[in-house]
Amino acid sequence: MYRSTRRSTRRALLAALLGAAATLGAASPGAASADRPAGAAPAAPLRVATYNIHAGAGQDGVFDLDRTAAALRDLHADVIGLQEVDVHWGARSGFADEARGLAERLDMRVFFAPIYDLPPAAENAERRQFGVAVLSRLPLAAAENHEITRLSTQVPDPVPAPAPGFAEVTVRVHGTLVHLYSTHLDYRADPSVRRAQVDDMLGILAEDRGPKILVGDFNAEAGAPELAKLWGPLADAAPDGGRTYPAIDPVSRIDLVAVSPEVTVTGAHEVATGASDHRPVVTDLLIRRHGHRSDTAERRQR
Repeated sequence: MYRSTRRSTRRALLAALLGAAATLGAASPGAASADRPAGAAPAAPLRVATYNIHAGAGQDGVFDLDRTAAALRDLHADVIGLQEVDVHWGARSGFADEARGLAERLDMRVFFAPIYDLPPAAENAERRQFGVAVLSRLPLAAAENHEITRLSTQVPDPVPAPAPGFAEVTVRVHGTLVHLYSTHLDYRADPSVRRAQVDDMLGILAEDRGPKILVGDFNAEAGAPELAKLWGPLADAAPDGGRTYPAIDPVSRIDLVAVSPEVTVTGAHEVATGASDHRPVVTDLLIRRHGHRSDTAERRQR
C-alpha cells in the first residue's frame, strides 16, 4: 500500500512505481483499445466507480468486509474511489486495515489517503487512521494525499483548516496518463466548508495536465450552489442518474463522478446494494489521447 509523501520525495516514489509497473501486471480487460473510425482521435475505455463503504458496515449496521468486497467485485471497475475507509481505526471495524484487506480480496492495487492519523488505541498497536482510498487494476504511476479545507470531527471547537484526505492517483490508459481523485466533502448543513473544499480541489486539479476524473461523496446534490464552480472545468458524468443515499430507498444523489473535457461518458448508473449506507456509482468512460511530454513532465513539479 502506498502512503502519502512530501513533494520532495514524490519524484523517487514515481520512479519506483514506474519501474515496478512493468512487473506488477497488465492493463485490465476494461482498458483495451476502443474501436474508432479512421482519422478519429485515439480513445480507450475505462470503467470508474465511486463508493462510500461506511467503514465496511451495511445499512443494517453489520460490519462485513467480505460483503463489501463482493459488492466492489460486482462493479467490474478498473479504478474505484472509496470513502469512509478504516485502517486500524476502532472496534466498529475490528481494527482491520480495510484498504489492504479489500485490495487483497480483489487482487487490486490500493492507495490510502488518511484524513485522520491518530495514536494507537493500545500499546504496541497500529496507528488509528480513517480516510479515502483508490483501488486500481492498473499500475499506479503516481499517488499523493493532498490537503483541502476541513472541519475536524476529532477535536473540540474545530475551525476550518487545511488537512489531508484528498487522494490523487495517476494511471496510464493506453499511453495516456489519467488523474483520478477520490474525495469526501463536509457533511454539515452549512455549505461554507464544502464551498472552500471545492475551491481547494479545483486549485489542485488545475496543476495537472491531461484527463481528470473526480469521484466521491460530495454530501450535496450536483445542483447545490456550493458545487457550482465544478461545472465548467468538469462535467457531471450522470446528470440524470439515480439517487444514491441512503442505500435503501435513496432520496438524494450525493455520490458523484465528474470528468474533464478529455473524457467522454458512454454510460453511468448507480447499483442497488445494501453493503453500505450509500449506493455505488459506476461510469463507463472513453479516454481521448492528448499530446503530452515525458512522464515526469506530465505533472508540474510542486
